[in-house]
Amino acid sequence: MTIKVGIVGATGYTGAELLRLLSLHEAVEVVWVGSRKEVGVAVSDYFENLRGRCALRFSDYDTQALLQCEVVFFATPHVVCMQQAPFLLENGVKVIDLSADFRLKKAELFTKWYGVEHVAQEWLAEAVYGLPELNREAIKHARLVAAAGCYPTAVQLGFKPLLEAGLVETGRLIADVKSGVSGAGREAKVANLFSEVSDNFKAYALTGHRHQPEIEQQLSLLAKQAVSCTFVPHLLPMIRGIEATLYAPLLEALSLERLQLLYEQCYQSEYFVDVMPLGSHPQTRTVRGSNFVRMAVHQSQNQALAVVSVVEDNLLKGAAGQAVQCMNLMFGLEETLGLTQMAYLP
Repeated sequence: MTIKVGIVGATGYTGAELLRLLSLHEAVEVVWVGSRKEVGVAVSDYFENLRGRCALRFSDYDTQALLQCEVVFFATPHVVCMQQAPFLLENGVKVIDLSADFRLKKAELFTKWYGVEHVAQEWLAEAVYGLPELNREAIKHARLVAAAGCYPTAVQLGFKPLLEAGLVETGRLIADVKSGVSGAGREAKVANLFSEVSDNFKAYALTGHRHQPEIEQQLSLLAKQAVSCTFVPHLLPMIRGIEATLYAPLLEALSLERLQLLYEQCYQSEYFVDVMPLGSHPQTRTVRGSNFVRMAVHQSQNQALAVVSVVEDNLLKGAAGQAVQCMNLMFGLEETLGLTQMAYLP
């Protein structure tokens, strides 16, 4: 079985990681890669790490070429996928969107946070949220998958055991999350220059971040009731990686051993989620370049708060790796296929 794949928006960091992962995937043939700005440029000239691995050239958007694909990844800015995906879907091509176009179920929320009207609202109900550890069975049967955001992935996986067990106050959750600068994309911006980012650490979007509605939408589904989460993102002076420190007020005092057991039982069959031993402090470098998530559960001295630390690679489990994981499920492949590489150290 060889799946013919197209990638729209292949010159960004996420597109680059998709190309790297899929070039080594034994069940996939990448047959089309798109870029508006680099039409005609050889992929291996643009991404020299792919020399000898990819013989394609970047093409302008080509509907007829994409109709020859079985699945198309959209690693594009927001709004692009909602404009282009419906035609592909109507013609039998599966779509995996790595932008936010289909993550929010309410079109008015999308308009509020992204500032544009949603032009493919008829597909919102069918779109399946792409976080396999929460939505595996639905992904298997999906035509359109909205891959989870990088920040929301860490937050949801960290809170999942507590919310499903009904052990926390759902109105006072806090997610203090930090990301490397690659999370801002590859576009040239003054704020992303080395001299601006290096030797610096800051919070941003304190009045509200676009991932906020996605986080609360999905946490509410886990808890089966409305959830309020204070989400504060930060920019770290490193290229890739996310660390989320999550705070959850407990409804009753619980021993740390019970919390640890809760997390271990919740994720015991999840290949990509590693619940670390008591007292651990996960580090971003232990997941760099991999599709793994590592987490450790702690609690405050008075046992009133569960404190969970979660690390992931924002470009892998937070984006490209997660999308490939979803693709594997959609085509009945082993979920871990092409994604079992360990993190690289140092």
